[in-house]
Amino acid sequence: MDREPEQPRSPAATRSAATVVLLRDGELGVEVLLAQRPHDRGTFAGAWVFPGGAVDEADAAGGPADGLDAARRAAVREVEEEVGLVVDADELVPFSLWTPPERSPKALTTAFFAVRVPDGELRLAPDELVDAEWMRPVDALERHSAGGFTLWPPTWVTLYGLLDSPSVDAALAAYAAGEVRPYRARRDEVRRMVLWEEDEEYERLGTSDPNDDPNDGATAAAVAAAGAQGDRHRLLMDRLPWVYLHTS
Repeated sequence: MDREPEQPRSPAATRSAATVVLLRDGELGVEVLLAQRPHDRGTFAGAWVFPGGAVDEADAAGGPADGLDAARRAAVREVEEEVGLVVDADELVPFSLWTPPERSPKALTTAFFAVRVPDGELRLAPDELVDAEWMRPVDALERHSAGGFTLWPPTWVTLYGLLDSPSVDAALAAYAAGEVRPYRARRDEVRRMVLWEEDEEYERLGTSDPNDDPNDGATAAAVAAAGAQGDRHRLLMDRLPWVYLHTS
């Protein structure tokens, strides 16, 4: 099965990146490795993330920089650089592709891969990461809900999707059996929510006038946030805990 989707591009997405969800079986269920970015620099300052980074020229190896082959090579390189582990490129399972909203601070379309953690000792790159922990997805989401534990929407949604996985084998099998799901995001002006294409209000949100007052209840964003009928694929972020709605 050809699992490489059409690469979603937008004015916001001018480069490509790769992220790796490292998985292991813990005593109480599946665990993921989350690492914290430095608090004082970078677009994701202080956030807890999966290892990863931008695709560079060497990763492209003379081919397209926005394909899964380049992203796969970047994934292997970034995991080794950031946490000191060497993953097998052939074992990486691609499962999602995230295109940020327009005017996002980091314009990267990011391929997400999953893999069982290889043998080896964690060695954090001090200029990239300040901490790392193995944790169950439910524990990570609960820490986020309590405040003070920063997650970005792609990380949050990925953790949410792993809540019912009974084992690493089951998680990887489910990813491998599915398509690489594209997430093309739009966001309301005051960052109360993110919508993806399946949402009934996705197109309306993209037609709001940039001169509108973002707090004006008449804007398309406010109409969407109020809760339209029909299919929904959105993450509501106006309060904690965040609420993920995916009905399509």
